[in-house]
Amino acid sequence: MSKLRVLIVDDEPLALSFLRSTLIKLDSIDLVAEAKNGREAIAAVAKLQPDLMFLDIQMPGMNGFEVVQALQIQKMPMVVFVTAFDQFAADAFDIHAVDYILKPLDAERVSRSVERALARLAGNSSDVTNVGSVASISERLATDQKQESGRESSDGIKRKLLVRDSGVVKIIPFDDIDWVDAAGDYMCVHANGETHIIRITLGELMEKLDASLFVRIHRSTIVNIERVVSITALPKGGSLLELSEGTTLKVSRNYRESVRNFFQ
Repeated sequence: MSKLRVLIVDDEPLALSFLRSTLIKLDSIDLVAEAKNGREAIAAVAKLQPDLMFLDIQMPGMNGFEVVQALQIQKMPMVVFVTAFDQFAADAFDIHAVDYILKPLDAERVSRSVERALARLAGNSSDVTNVGSVASISERLATDQKQESGRESSDGIKRKLLVRDSGVVKIIPFDDIDWVDAAGDYMCVHANGETHIIRITLGELMEKLDASLFVRIHRSTIVNIERVVSITALPKGGSLLELSEGTTLKVSRNYRESVRNFFQ
């Protein structure tokens, strides 16, 4: 029996690694390529023409439905959608996806998806991806993502931050955030004793946060001003902030006036 040529597409390294390690153990699978975003996926399908594609739905840039919409129907592989959300399951089957599996992933569930794909291939199913219905689905997904990326209160200020952590999307109220610091291209969000790492610039994050609650105290640090319990002056113009959870943060001279204004 010929093997299924498989492409896996996911922007999360942990999910990509799990799919890879699970699929290569299956005798029926030939893993031909991996992609980290929609553009790479489209290029891989055009070049390699895989039989089956494990496709993440929510990715930066192009979402999974937009990837399907962009592919040429004659080169369309069977699709297993992978996501942390369950609200698009019906849509996935409306466009004749082989399967729809939820994160966090488990090996048995991935194996069942492969079995479904093999059964469809063996039966020479006439089911093809219904590209015509994908446009409205991808538009709705884009709208939902914009709404969920920051629910707004009645005063127009976004109050929640979405953080993807090992395939699970966590919703963190801004009021729960103690402080944030930059780590390269990522931000470390410290909230309720936990640290969440997200890929966003400090400037982009500042645009999302409530300017009446958060202040920048250093070129790489933001603090929730309501967490500050004491301020200690330092020589040469700097100062130290002590937070209610015990962390001590340094305020650089360039941001001293911004911090002072919050307490006037």
